[in-house]
Amino acid sequence: MEDPKFDRSFDAAHGQAVPVEEDVLRVTAPNSGPLTFTGTNSYIVGNETLAVIDPGPDDDSHLHTLLTAIGGRPVSHIFVSHTHKDHSPLAQRLKAETGALIVAEGPHRAARPLHDGEINPLAESSDMDFVPDVIAGHGAVVSGDCWEIEVLHTPGHTANHASFAETRRNILFSADHVMAWATTVIAPPDGAMSDFMASLDMLLTRDERIYYPGHGGPVMEPRKFTRALKAHRRMRESAILSRIEKGDRTIAEMVAVIYRETDKRLHGAAALSVLAHLEDLVERGAVVTDGPPALKGIYERG
Repeated sequence: MEDPKFDRSFDAAHGQAVPVEEDVLRVTAPNSGPLTFTGTNSYIVGNETLAVIDPGPDDDSHLHTLLTAIGGRPVSHIFVSHTHKDHSPLAQRLKAETGALIVAEGPHRAARPLHDGEINPLAESSDMDFVPDVIAGHGAVVSGDCWEIEVLHTPGHTANHASFAETRRNILFSADHVMAWATTVIAPPDGAMSDFMASLDMLLTRDERIYYPGHGGPVMEPRKFTRALKAHRRMRESAILSRIEKGDRTIAEMVAVIYRETDKRLHGAAALSVLAHLEDLVERGAVVTDGPPALKGIYERG
């Protein structure tokens, strides 16, 4: 299986609403960065009564662009994929403007409890104040005048991450779970690699024709891409095991080699993804550590 072909050729068109399907608009927030690429994609679905998917960060200009695209039409629901601050904070302000119900899998939570003395490195990035009006579990369906959205629980990036299948168009709003520009960061304790891989397996049982992600452009061949993304993660796992066999005992040593061609600004995120792999490997008995898996732990083959 070949590596996924990541595509970074994307025009964010900040400040504009870009049609991507009939009655589907994309609005990209101006929050570009190493982990957000060109910014967070919000989507407006419908014609008469609308749904908004991932309203994005608390940004005045982005709110203005969304409201301009909405054009005074009623908005019945605001769907939030997960509670990172580049996706959920604008939901309350958009609700105040439209009266829409906020729908999500749930409030922010970690994939596992903190270990003794552990500090959550992504706490500042998480929207701890977010509370949805409607808690929608896996398989829940919400309908509008020309849209029907099925909620798919896709944990991994966060414990409460959801993707949204628009069944009438056979498309998936995949948020940060599957993206064409890069693989998502899995950062314990918020996320878990075992959950991420299981979520990929769940998506592979489905047949949506295209994915519209939370950052970057669409995933045009989603089943092929998702299989390659799964293989990419297994290759990372093999690389980690190889580094341990060659004598690396810390995550910092592994990252320096495995991610030597990656922008060093992303090495912190890479270290968290390595930790996520190691947590999974320790749970499966393939690796042992001197204590609970941690960024500064000492690792050996099981």
